[in-house]
Amino acid sequence: MSHITRMETSERMSKIVTCNEMIYLCGQVADNTDEPIGPQTENMLAKVDALLMQAGSDREHLLSATVYIRDMKDFAGMNAVWDAWVPKGHAPARACVEARMARPDLLVEVSVVATRKG
Repeated sequence: MSHITRMETSERMSKIVTCNEMIYLCGQVADNTDEPIGPQTENMLAKVDALLMQAGSDREHLLSATVYIRDMKDFAGMNAVWDAWVPKGHAPARACVEARMARPDLLVEVSVVATRKG
């Protein structure tokens, strides 16, 4: 039997949804949207870390990630931060697509799936 928990839920979405050992995070974006791709990516991934910790996980338990980037010219800059953030030997399955963002100041967004630690 599945046990589903929703955390930080609003009318529109939950920031975290867990189902048994699986963890699904809603899309995360940077708060520092006046910054270039590197700092925005760092800020976004720090938010992912905090949500994973809240759900009982960490980046070593990532299963998949979908990265949305406003302009592929920023691909290398985003990847430089991403590559330093992902623990060696724990890279998730990942897709990266160029997408129109919800606001023009957003350069990058990520949605991840992970499992609980243990």
